[in-house]
Amino acid sequence: MVNGTDLKQALLSGANNIQRSRTAIDELNIFPVPDGDTGTNMSMTMAAAAAELETLGSGTGAGEAAKKAASALLRGARGNSGVILSLLFRGFAKGIEGMDEVTGADLANALGLGVEAAYKAVMKPTEGTILTVARLAYESGKAAASVDEDPAFVWAAVCKGAAEALEETPELLPVLKRAGVVDAGGKGLCVIFDGMLSVWKDGVVIPAEDRSAPPSLADDEFFRNAAAEFDEDIRFTYCTELIVGRDPACETDPQALRAYFESIGDCVLVVDDDEIIKTHVHTENPGAVLQKALEFGQLLTVKVENMKEQHRRAAEENERAKVKAAAQEKESLAPAEPVDEVGFVAVAAGAGLRTLFTDLGCAHIVDGGQTMNPSTADLLTAVLATPAQTVVILPNNKNIILAAEQVIPLAKDRRVVVLPSRTIPQGLSAMLAYDPDADLDACLQEMEEAMQSVSTGQITFAARDSEFGGMKMKEGEILALENGKVVSTEKDPCQAAVKLAKSMIERDTSFVTLIYGDGITEAQAEEVYERIKSKAGSDVEITLVNGGQPVYYFILSVE
Repeated sequence: MVNGTDLKQALLSGANNIQRSRTAIDELNIFPVPDGDTGTNMSMTMAAAAAELETLGSGTGAGEAAKKAASALLRGARGNSGVILSLLFRGFAKGIEGMDEVTGADLANALGLGVEAAYKAVMKPTEGTILTVARLAYESGKAAASVDEDPAFVWAAVCKGAAEALEETPELLPVLKRAGVVDAGGKGLCVIFDGMLSVWKDGVVIPAEDRSAPPSLADDEFFRNAAAEFDEDIRFTYCTELIVGRDPACETDPQALRAYFESIGDCVLVVDDDEIIKTHVHTENPGAVLQKALEFGQLLTVKVENMKEQHRRAAEENERAKVKAAAQEKESLAPAEPVDEVGFVAVAAGAGLRTLFTDLGCAHIVDGGQTMNPSTADLLTAVLATPAQTVVILPNNKNIILAAEQVIPLAKDRRVVVLPSRTIPQGLSAMLAYDPDADLDACLQEMEEAMQSVSTGQITFAARDSEFGGMKMKEGEILALENGKVVSTEKDPCQAAVKLAKSMIERDTSFVTLIYGDGITEAQAEEVYERIKSKAGSDVEITLVNGGQPVYYFILSVE
């Protein structure tokens, strides 16, 4: 039988397991544009549940633990994969609601409810994705439960079914097969399930990722931040870091230096190669550290810092920052009474884009976009801070739409409508079409129609070597996308923007908005603007905007 503590430990183990694997899962993403990658989104979603579970007492039943985790998962869900993950566990929680202990059969049946909830939530379920992996995992677990209701036996079958389903995903989705990868979301689910099995089968909670392995000599950031990892329990005052140029005549093993440092301090690191020895130690006697190091060669660099003083200053600064942030959040995102008829919340990244949406009438702008998908909780906070009876959310990214839709049942005192804007230009076009004097539902329909009438161009870079849509591209190459499809690769983002605009502008085009972001200077943007203007002709109105957005050098809105 699985009780609340068992389930808590299993979910923590699953969260830790995907945290450790998030980078590898990110690399399975087949689309080369840098995005809020699947492994990162699923890991952050599970981390929200882990944080909530850590607060549970030992007497909590399995049903209550699942309920707490599901609630946290939903509010912390990021990206489509995170939302689907939250839906799986929400259905799972309903399946064992009110139970203190559960059998393997209960686990399988609960997973089946989760699969059903996830399929229902996706408008057009695609096989070969995390949904397929979850469904076949459930079917395998259900079959096992008819033989033996032992939780470890059943969940081992769930994991086996998930792994087998994952291997088949390329056969169900040709795009995966062409890229030579399995589905990233499905892989993430397998990793989470495997982490849970580790507890029920072996009694082992997979630990969170750490950096206990010896770092490389080039791992400067680790050495720089080593003191910060121990700020809460500073036993020694001085953080002492050295680089020693090795004396060829010294035949003593550098690990003898480690042994000495451990006798006079803690947090010891000693890494060496043929030419240097790099060391780190917390001690009360940095002079002794230097003296001992001189036995191995010349001191090339020396850094001694008083950690207690650093910690005191950092604590004061952190406290000031917390007070300031809390005051700002309280002022800007405090829940507001829904007194107005309608209000808008948009998702955007970049100071210029935030200002643009604010000027068009959005009450709150949630920071986020392609590289960082905001959670359902982030969106809910903004919705509740909008003083309107109907709050319209503009996700402005296809990977945020599903998270936005989860806000609808969570906002109890106001109506929430999600206009499924997939790009920034679609969101801007929708806001421009808003008529405060029109019937609201009719106006929302017109806004959605306006979204569909705009074409979106984007200039970005390839985050990895890839083949997509029949095109091969190398990491770092400039990509031109038209309505989400890669249409060309270039060496220069400005040239790519001009070429893309030329292909998108047609005879009936009236308006073009050119939005430039990080990595593009004002002079470069002006040059691109002039080149597009000269090619477009006098009948096309072109507007240049400094959006300040990350990831995309240029965003083009063509109407």
